Amino acid sequence: MHHHRSSTAIEDWREDAISRGSLKHVDLNTGSNGWAAPPGDFFSVRGPNYSTQKGKTPAGEWLLDPAGVDWIRSNGKLENLLARRDNRVMNALRESKKSTPETFIIAVNLQIPGREHHSVVFYFSSKEGEPIGSNPLLHNFINGSDEYRNSRFKIVNKIVKGPRILKTAVGRYSACLLGKAVNCCYHRGADYLEIDVDIGSSTVASAILRLALGCMKAVTVDLGFLVEGQTEEELPEKLFGAVRICQMEMSSAKFVDVAAPSPVISNKVFPVNSDKH
Repeated sequence: MHHHRSSTAIEDWREDAISRGSLKHVDLNTGSNGWAAPPGDFFSVRGPNYSTQKGKTPAGEWLLDPAGVDWIRSNGKLENLLARRDNRVMNALRESKKSTPETFIIAVNLQIPGREHHSVVFYFSSKEGEPIGSNPLLHNFINGSDEYRNSRFKIVNKIVKGPRILKTAVGRYSACLLGKAVNCCYHRGADYLEIDVDIGSSTVASAILRLALGCMKAVTVDLGFLVEGQTEEELPEKLFGAVRICQMEMSSAKFVDVAAPSPVISNKVFPVNSDKH
């Protein structure tokens, strides 16, 4: 009974969070100007025998569940968004904390430079009955040093729909250690880890992005995020989350002022489980 109730509470808050995200949730196959959650098996990752045979396998189920996407623009670079009082996805979680005290969020904030700054933010939340620490590799990543995180934070991507020139450009970087390729900033709160990815810090990433932005309405892309497995015990790799961006429109980005409404929420106000720290 208890499990059923709390599991429903988790689903309720996730549905609430997804509906509050500024980019709408759409159908995986027919949706446009929104996002969907592609099955993990759409992605190839390092398999159990990768260290000896370099074999890749379908990724299988994600470690975390999708909890919404924000598509926002601003008058400056947006960072540490999960600490802001006006973050609607985090507010949905905080409002449900009594019924979902264990929930932990990982958010990936892709910062897109330009005359106006844009960010696309992917939120993923821990599953009912699976504490965030139940996967040792993910646990190490969440609690590790920035140096460790940079050496392991990886993206796998696939252009599902789009011009050939873009497919060719992205194809060479279909699996990429983001932490090595671009500047990443990590913000660890009591119940979240936010990864701010500065696309503008890499000329290669910026060039591919410019290409993608030029034809964005015609592009559907699958993005999978994971912690790279390097030793046999860490394999096979598992995605912590995956998202499909479906023919997004620049003009649909919601404006957020770079100056956060004060005071910014302290990391210490909402401990996940303070007696365990």
